[in-house]
Amino acid sequence: MENKRTCLYDKHVALGALISPFGGFDMPIQYSSIIEEHNAVRQHCGVFDVSHMGEVIVSGREAEKFVNYIFTNDVTNMPVGKVMYGMMCYPDGGTVDDTCICKLDKNLFLMTINASNIDKDNEWIKEHSERFDAVICYKSDYFGQLAIQGPEAEKVVETVLSIPCKDLGFYEVKTLDRFDENIIISRTGYTGEDGFEIYGTHDFIRNCWDKLMEAGIAPCGLGCRDTLRFEVGLPLYGDELSKEISPIMAGLSMFVKLDKPEFIGREALLEQKTNGVAKRLRGIELHDKAIPRHGYKVLKDGKEVGEITTGYRLISTEKSCAVALVDSDIKLGDEVEIQIRKKTFPGTIVKKKFYEKHYKK
Repeated sequence: MENKRTCLYDKHVALGALISPFGGFDMPIQYSSIIEEHNAVRQHCGVFDVSHMGEVIVSGREAEKFVNYIFTNDVTNMPVGKVMYGMMCYPDGGTVDDTCICKLDKNLFLMTINASNIDKDNEWIKEHSERFDAVICYKSDYFGQLAIQGPEAEKVVETVLSIPCKDLGFYEVKTLDRFDENIIISRTGYTGEDGFEIYGTHDFIRNCWDKLMEAGIAPCGLGCRDTLRFEVGLPLYGDELSKEISPIMAGLSMFVKLDKPEFIGREALLEQKTNGVAKRLRGIELHDKAIPRHGYKVLKDGKEVGEITTGYRLISTEKSCAVALVDSDIKLGDEVEIQIRKKTFPGTIVKKKFYEKHYKK
């Protein structure tokens, strides 16, 4: 089965991007280099094609009730124009997907879902919506999406794209008419920097991309998107969240509102929160330059206690760090070893956030 392509695929190829499969799409991994693109976002501004992400519109009289039923966070009386992060969970507490919910209007919500999970999520949403008075509209094929990230993102969106965005606070969203198009713009970001996501038709997104390239804004691939999100402790579905890794295990309890009367997975997550979990995610800082990778074993006193979910030589701090799913009795400050091929390398358990976020609050 051939991979899908976003509305910007031809433009990536024309720029000489390294293309690789990701989430069922042929996506740009890098243009110049991961380090250059990473630093562009940390220091100035970069733009990502995130049109591979999925979008679902939920509307109708019981839209809020339905979203609350499948979502761990609480959208009860959520103001129009707000965005919330959370998860959809299985009854056993495992994660279906993590998602951002945007409230666009009364009884009108936009869910953004991960590319690799679009078909699975759509089925999950459809299956559980049937007893609610809610209309589900799958819009992944309609929307293209750009993520414009970095300390200069606000200025770029306002001046290069002529889209007013200064009024948006962190985790806020609005719809507006621009150039005969109805578009959506949110201010969240997946890099630890200030940033915006723009949703529009394929033609609108292509036009925006061309303007950004003409203005000299750095095109950025999924390679640096991963290094950026990892440094600031943001999870990636399939690594730090999965069917086997619940939000509690991932240290994301703040996005699980157990005081809600009912949502899928509530009982299992309440049990985990009350009685603890066997394994949980921890950060590890290695003592030398060895690079930990996904799947490498974590040892303590010679005994295997877990494995790496993501690891890098960090670009912003030049330290070798990892996040690992380890036995829950492993605590901050503990000394561990990472097995890299036939050798082991010492490391210390630290917090999962290796670099400070710079969101505009």
